Amino acid sequence: MLDLAILGLLHEQEQHGYEIRRRLRDELGLFANISFGSLYPALSRLEAAHAVTVIESSGGAAAPSMPFTGSLSGERAGLRARRAGTPRGTKRSRKVYRITDQGRRLFEQLLDADERPGADDARSFGLRLAFARHIAPQARLALLERRRAQLTRRLATDQVRASGDTLDVYTRSLVEHSTEATEHDIAWLDRLIESERLKQPAPRSENREPHTGDAVTATKGTSP
Repeated sequence: MLDLAILGLLHEQEQHGYEIRRRLRDELGLFANISFGSLYPALSRLEAAHAVTVIESSGGAAAPSMPFTGSLSGERAGLRARRAGTPRGTKRSRKVYRITDQGRRLFEQLLDADERPGADDARSFGLRLAFARHIAPQARLALLERRRAQLTRRLATDQVRASGDTLDVYTRSLVEHSTEATEHDIAWLDRLIESERLKQPAPRSENREPHTGDAVTATKGTSP
């Protein structure tokens, strides 16, 4: 999921690592605890796969101080990735990342791929929906319909649980709350699906009505 998020952000514009991390946390809201110790290895992996390329941009200003990530190993990894070969206290160039054509193809593949078993389906769907404007209308509609099918199955399971006699009043209340939330999400998806269907191009009719000129020609051909 992190690779998909990074490629999605770079699909829009070139960015440096600090900006990517900020947008992952503040705009997408799906990677609140992302650290540089996780981000830069992912960027390096994408660079090795030729999905992104690095542009050295000498901005002139010293890079901001490294924020605390909550992990000593993560701090060390991020520090090595950002300060390798740079003298302390000096101004340096800042790496700017750009997506490649191969990266765009990988982004489209990841965006259209099914969720892996055991993955956080709500988080995965939220990430894909955030970048849904980059995929074809039919693929976007399929994404919404897959999510609706997932929620419909969950709703059926919760309804079976709620109908049982083994739940105490508090557990039953939780199940009912989950059911109501799922019903709300399905109604929201129904509105999105309807909107997407209205945007779909109308199917071309195979039975073309004869042109007026064609009819006149046919009439002339049958006259004695």
